[in-house]
Amino acid sequence: MKLLNSEQHEAKQTIFGVWRSPAFYVDGPKAQPNGEKQILTKRVIHWFPACRVDIRMVEPTMFRMSQRILTALPVYNEVTHVADVLSELLNHVDDVLVVDDGSTDGTAEVLAQFSSIQVVRHSPNLGYGAALRTAFEFALRKDFDVLVTMDCDGQHQPGLVREIAAMIDEDSMSADLVSGSRYLKAFDGDSIPPVERRQINAQITACLNEQLGLSITDAFCGFKAYRVPTLAGLDITVSGYAMPLQLWVQAVSLEWRIREFPVPLIYIDEKRSFGGPLDDASIRLAYYHTVLNAELERRGMSQRFTADCGAAAK
Repeated sequence: MKLLNSEQHEAKQTIFGVWRSPAFYVDGPKAQPNGEKQILTKRVIHWFPACRVDIRMVEPTMFRMSQRILTALPVYNEVTHVADVLSELLNHVDDVLVVDDGSTDGTAEVLAQFSSIQVVRHSPNLGYGAALRTAFEFALRKDFDVLVTMDCDGQHQPGLVREIAAMIDEDSMSADLVSGSRYLKAFDGDSIPPVERRQINAQITACLNEQLGLSITDAFCGFKAYRVPTLAGLDITVSGYAMPLQLWVQAVSLEWRIREFPVPLIYIDEKRSFGGPLDDASIRLAYYHTVLNAELERRGMSQRFTADCGAAAK
């Protein structure tokens, strides 16, 4: 059992300035600053003038007055919705990034009216997955604590951003990824999803649960919160709408802690195109299996997704 030297002791007294009795810390690394964070060791020995008393266990604690939260929206030709979504979002959060993925419909001109947001533009259009990859890189580069991603078509509610972000560091059950789910809980006024989309979501979600040991209810919801430092471990190479599948495989491989967060089921654009042949549901499902299996192989994982995987969930 190693007691800390006087310099380390003084540092710890500074952190615990509100404690009346001095304390020595044992069996753990010295608390190191990480921005405003301090990670503390688990065991504490209190010393009083005449005797040593009160040996107890203390959970690791992260001291921080508030998280730095970045809310990122991938946008492609959303001139109809973007102004309303941003106006509402800025009532709830301070830091907003819009990744304009090559819009050609006037979206860029609308974004220029919002001086308080940050915009990264792709030219030409690179895809949904590429836009999220840009958001990940931005959050890491700017040293945010939590990244919340949401769509810009009115499906996701800005008022829930801080609530989902708070789940990353909840005392009872912290997480590296909190994924929104439209099927975890029913809300008044929920939309009826397009049949083919619901079937594919259900089947892919069941596949992920069967093969990767997950317990999720919605594989494709874009409303998510991420612990930003963990994003450095990702290697996102899928640029299109199948990117979330690559993400799930990598999250399991990296042993991320995953939680879900219930959100209302709202479909604004039921005729959204997935791009060319992927608008055919059977082709899209086969492509999703291909993406999953390619990522499993790339990560050296033995599981494979077969054509009948998750079929019972249809």
